[in-house]
This record gives sequence, C-alpha cells and structure tokens, in this order.
Amino acid sequence: MTRPDPVLRAVVLGAGFAFLYVPILCLMVFSFNDSSMMTSWTGFSFKWYGELFRDDALLSAARLSLVIAALTATAAVIIGTWAGYVLARMGRFRGFGLYIGMVSAPLVMPEVVLGISLLLMFVEISELLGWPSGNGMFTIWVGHVTLCMAYVAVIIQSRIRDLDRSLEEAALDLGASPLKVFFVITLPLIFPALLAAWLLAFTLSLDDVVIASFLSGPGYTTLPLEVFSRVRLGLKPEINALATLFILIVGLFVVIANRMQWRKQAQQ
Repeated sequence: MTRPDPVLRAVVLGAGFAFLYVPILCLMVFSFNDSSMMTSWTGFSFKWYGELFRDDALLSAARLSLVIAALTATAAVIIGTWAGYVLARMGRFRGFGLYIGMVSAPLVMPEVVLGISLLLMFVEISELLGWPSGNGMFTIWVGHVTLCMAYVAVIIQSRIRDLDRSLEEAALDLGASPLKVFFVITLPLIFPALLAAWLLAFTLSLDDVVIASFLSGPGYTTLPLEVFSRVRLGLKPEINALATLFILIVGLFVVIANRMQWRKQAQQ
C-alpha cells in the first residue's frame, strides 16, 4: 500500500485552510484600514473601532443578539440534553418514531417554513390569550430554542451512547435513584459534550437571519438583521471592526473550552 505524498498532502491541506480562513483574515486586516473603501489599503488606523462604539444601533443589535444567544444556548442544552438522553437510554417505546420525528424535524425543515409556522402560532396565541402582544425578544428566543434544541439532542445522544453503562448500573445497584445517577454520574461524564453543544447553539442563534426576520418586531433587531440591512446599501468598515471583535471573542471561548476539555481528559 503506497502512502500519500507528504508534499501533496501539505499543499491540499494548506489550500483548504486558505480557502476557509483567508477571507476572515482579510476582513480583520481591513478593519484597521484608514480608508472607507473596502478594496484599497491606505494606512493603519483604529478609527473604525471608534466609529463602531459610537454606532448605537449596531451596538444595541449586538447586545440583543448576545443576550438571545446566551439564553437560547442555555435553554437548548437543558431541553436537548433530556431529549438526547431519552433517545439514547429509554429504548423503543410507544410513539418512539413520532418522538424522533418531532426532535429531528428542525434539522431537516427549511428555516423559512419553521419561521412562518412559529409566526402563525404566535399570532393565534396572541388572538386567543392576548399575549404576546407583539413580536420581540421572547418570540425570537422561542424560535431559536426550537432550532438549536435539535442539534443539541443529536450531540448529547451520540455522547451518551458511547458511555460505559456499567458506571450508571453500579450506582443504581448501590441504591441511587435514576435522577441522582443522571446528575451525579452522567452529567459530569458528558460535560465536554454539553459545552460543545452550548457553543454550537450559541453560534447558531447568533448567526440566524431567517427565523429572526419572521419573529422580530419594532425595536428588536438582531445583529444579523442589522448587518444584512446595511449590506444592501453598501458595506461599511465599522462592520468589519465588529466582526473582528466577535471573531476574537469566539476564538478565545473556543480556546478556553478546548483547554478545559483537555484537562478533564487528562484527569480521567
């Protein structure tokens, strides 16, 4: 069996990484461009970061998106963990096929269809109960949780299936209740998967445009919607500055999460 040429492998790998990361690096570099033109470099400057912190609409949209993303990720992990645990541990029960379909539906359903269906649901609920009185933060949050919960359930289900069940069975034999086994034994073992699922749900919520466009209301414009509305009129450098800050913050969180996972694996 012939081994692949290391030079060819390095070239292909480098081309793949360049395709993925060169546009991001260009965006970060041009956030320090002195010119307002996105195609020419005229000098190094931090002025667009100053413009960014004076742009109240953009900062307000960023704060709203971060809050919704954090709340969405937390709720999606709680609901998705229970859903994934049922799929991995409860076996086949009556209505199992329907349960799988309901959990996995947001994965395969177009976001346009999901957004329209949620909008119609909120309209009907508002007419019957008088609440919610209009689209806003709560409606966007519910829509994002509905989407992200399915991704979390898939991650947690696959992790729980790989666990050694003898640890849980031993705890049950020693008199621990199933609920105590779940919180004391299972959750610590799947903590890296929970962290990964939280980060994925946070990113999906922060990045969503379609669902938020259906469920947002006056005064509740998320960052993707704000950026999308401005891009149609011409991209401004302060958006590059905001994107650079987000990339650095997310990269820092990823590094911290990886270090925590490595330390936990080293202790096992």
